[in-house]
Amino acid sequence: MSPAGRDRILGRIRAIPEGFVRSYGDVSPGAPRLAGTVLSATDDASVPWHRVVRADGSLAKGSRQRTLLEAEGVPFRGQRVDMRAARLPDL
Repeated sequence: MSPAGRDRILGRIRAIPEGFVRSYGDVSPGAPRLAGTVLSATDDASVPWHRVVRADGSLAKGSRQRTLLEAEGVPFRGQRVDMRAARLPDL
């Protein structure tokens, strides 16, 4: 992946405001796994990794991610983020 592509994905993640989420596919259209790869290789504390969830609202990082999202007021329906309420509209 090019540095520009990586920076574009990280920029989209940094742009997610507190209290909202986006899916991996939202931040990397057509290549959602690429967003996961970029996040797994990033240790920059300014990247709100916890605001990126699976398209169905499930969490890749489990209770740690849920704790951070709940602290921001992100609504859940059972074990999943309520995507209708918390998903940020398209870029």
